[in-house]
Amino acid sequence: MEKKDGTVPLVHLFLSFLRLGLTAFGGPTMVAYIGELSVKKNTWLNRETFRNGVALCQSIPGATAMQVAGYVGLKARGIPGAAAAYTGFGLPAFFFMLLLSWAYIRLGNLPWVLSLFRGLQVIVVAIVANATFTFGKETVRNHLDAAVAAASAAAFWYGINPFYVILGAGLCGMTIFRGSQANNPGAGREVNRQFVSRFFILLAAVISGMILLCLANRKFFNLALLMMKIDLFAFGGGFASVPLMLQEVVNARGWMDGKTFMDGIALGQVTPGPIVITATFVGFLAYGLAGAIIATIAVFTPSFVLLILGSHIFTRLQRSAPFNRAVKGILASFVGLLLFVTIKFAAAVPWDILRLVIVAAAVAALLKKIDILYIVLAGALISIFLL
Repeated sequence: MEKKDGTVPLVHLFLSFLRLGLTAFGGPTMVAYIGELSVKKNTWLNRETFRNGVALCQSIPGATAMQVAGYVGLKARGIPGAAAAYTGFGLPAFFFMLLLSWAYIRLGNLPWVLSLFRGLQVIVVAIVANATFTFGKETVRNHLDAAVAAASAAAFWYGINPFYVILGAGLCGMTIFRGSQANNPGAGREVNRQFVSRFFILLAAVISGMILLCLANRKFFNLALLMMKIDLFAFGGGFASVPLMLQEVVNARGWMDGKTFMDGIALGQVTPGPIVITATFVGFLAYGLAGAIIATIAVFTPSFVLLILGSHIFTRLQRSAPFNRAVKGILASFVGLLLFVTIKFAAAVPWDILRLVIVAAAVAALLKKIDILYIVLAGALISIFLL
C-alpha cells in the first residue's frame, strides 16, 4: 500500500537515502536498490508508481539514480521529501570527492600517485568506451539513429559547441523521426494549485540564489551557470555530462588540461554516486572549497527542478509526439558525443603493451558486469606497482 504524502518523516527519508548513498557505486544500477528500499522495504510507493518514476527520470536530463531518489522522496513527502532524499543520496559522493580532490592537489606529485593516475587514465578509457557501447546499443536502433550519432560526433570533432549539437539533434529528431508516438493521449489534464504555488516558490528560490551569487561574486556565478547548463542538457544520464564538461572546462575555458580532467573522472568512479560528481573536483581545483560547493549544488539543481515539474506534467509529456521524437534525437546525439570523448581520451594515453592489456581486461570485466569499483581498485593497484 502506498503511503500518503506527509506520513513519512523527512529525517527518515534523509537517513535512508544517506545510508544507500554510501554504497551507491555503479550509477544507474542503483535504481534497483532504490526500488527495493522504497517499494519492498518501506512501501513508500507502489511498484507501478515507481516504474512510472523511472520512465520519467530517463526522459529528463540529469543523473538517473539521483533523479529516481528525488522522485521517491517527492511521492513520499512532496517537494521537501524530494529535497531530503536527493540531498541524502548525493551527500556521501560530495564528501568523498571533496576529500579526494584535496588529496589530489596535496599528493599529486608523489611518484606512486603519478603511477596511479597513469593507470587510471587507461581505466577511464575503458569505462567511457563501455558506456559508449552500452548506450549506443540501447539507443541506435536504425540508420536514422546512426546518422544523427555520426553527425554529432563529426560536429564535436570540428569544435562545434556541444549545446548547439544537442539542440540541433533535438530539432532533427522532431523532423526525421516518425516512430515515437504519443502515449496516454487522454491523460493528465488536472492542475494542482498547491503544487503550482510550491513549485514557483522553489523556482523563485533558485533564481534569487543566482541573482545574489551574481552580485556577490561574478566568477562563482559563472561557475554555477556553467554547471547548470551542463546539467540541463545532460539527457541520457550522468555520462552525458562528460563530453559537455570536457568541452567547457578543458577546451573552452582552459581551467585544467585533459589529463587532469581524466583524473577527475577516475576519482568520480572511486566515489559512490553519479559520475557528474566530477563537478566537485572541477570546482575545487578552480576555486577551492567554495567552488566545490557551488559547482556541486549547481550541477544538480536544474535536473531537480525539472524532476519536480516533470512529475506533475509527465502524462502531458507522454502525450506529446514531438517531445518523444526530440528526446530520441538528443539521445542519439549523445552516442556521438561519447564516441568522440572515447577517442579524445584514448589519444591522450601513451599506449604500450601493458596499457593495451589493462584496457582490454577492463573492457572485458565491464562487459561481464563486474562491479566498476572493483575494476577501478584493481587498476589502481596494477598501476602503482607496474607503471
